[in-house]
Amino acid sequence: MTALPPGLLARAADLAVPGRRRILGIAGAPGAGKSTLAERLCRALDGRAALVPMDGFHLAGATLERLGRADRKGAPDTFDADGYTALLARLRARAPGVTVYAPAFDRALEEPVAGSVAVPPEIPLVITEGNYLLHDDGPWSAVRPLLDEVWYLELDPEVRVRRLVDRQVRFGRDRAHAERWTARSDEPNARLVALGRDRADLVVTLP
Repeated sequence: MTALPPGLLARAADLAVPGRRRILGIAGAPGAGKSTLAERLCRALDGRAALVPMDGFHLAGATLERLGRADRKGAPDTFDADGYTALLARLRARAPGVTVYAPAFDRALEEPVAGSVAVPPEIPLVITEGNYLLHDDGPWSAVRPLLDEVWYLELDPEVRVRRLVDRQVRFGRDRAHAERWTARSDEPNARLVALGRDRADLVVTLP
């Protein structure tokens, strides 16, 4: 993504109304460009938006090992979905004078890090991005009603898979392992994410 797609910044800016709190969700398959778009929107909105990633609610590696889910990291049941929805509800409430602290995900550590993102009460727009914002199974079904608008990102599957593999290599995995992980874990999750496409307010097809 070399630049913000036309019209997206204006649409996000319309949500960033001073004196109230709105939440914009950016959904899509792994590797679709969600975090890149969300980060660029936040920078362009220049103090009117805060980015709260869903990935901050990954269960810790030790917890995934204990539950026997480490080999499926990234699947819906490897996140704290209830914790994520509770945070979204708290962000919507926007208590006067209260800064909300949200977790983020450190890709170098492959672990969530608590209290990484500060959201002051005067910030009018929270942008949250993640795979399962439009997922309607179990606790994830509570997410969509908490979002004012959701955009679904689409990217050519070959480009998306190549990005996923390259990203894992960049963070220390050998290419063969990265390719196996992407095929075994990320792509089944991508097919699950795609089931929520029709629930989005806007579908954004990236070049």
